[in-house]
Amino acid sequence: MNKIIYAILTVMTCASCSKSFNIQGTSNISTLDGRMLYLKALKNGELKNIDSCEVVHGQFKFSGATDSTSMATIFMDDESVMPVVIEEGNINIQLNTTKQSCSGTDLNDKLFAFIEKYNSLQSQYSDLSHRENQAIMDGQDMDEVYQKLTADAER
Repeated sequence: MNKIIYAILTVMTCASCSKSFNIQGTSNISTLDGRMLYLKALKNGELKNIDSCEVVHGQFKFSGATDSTSMATIFMDDESVMPVVIEEGNINIQLNTTKQSCSGTDLNDKLFAFIEKYNSLQSQYSDLSHRENQAIMDGQDMDEVYQKLTADAER
């Protein structure tokens, strides 16, 4: 009898040590409704499915157990939708026509703050080409324009 109780306690202790993640997602993209999304991670050089779900009325959910923090990607068919950090906790995802965001855990918050900053810098850098073309059309002194654009690009 003691062995059975000891075995049950051991199993319960091991089960309570496992960490879980829960991803709740919403989308306002109507073409996603009824589509399957796949949560995949790279393991041994291959993408492996961690979980999958169907988007129903703009809602989707992934969940599972994790023993360590890892990077994963949400896919729709074979198309990458967005990255996500798989870590213990509740993760909230929003897929909108204008923006993607992932929050709720420390590393996901940091990842998407980085992505937003990166996108902002890319936009500013792309604007330099537009400003160069505008200066050419306006007939400005190109030496002065290049000096200004170079300084802005280095900044």
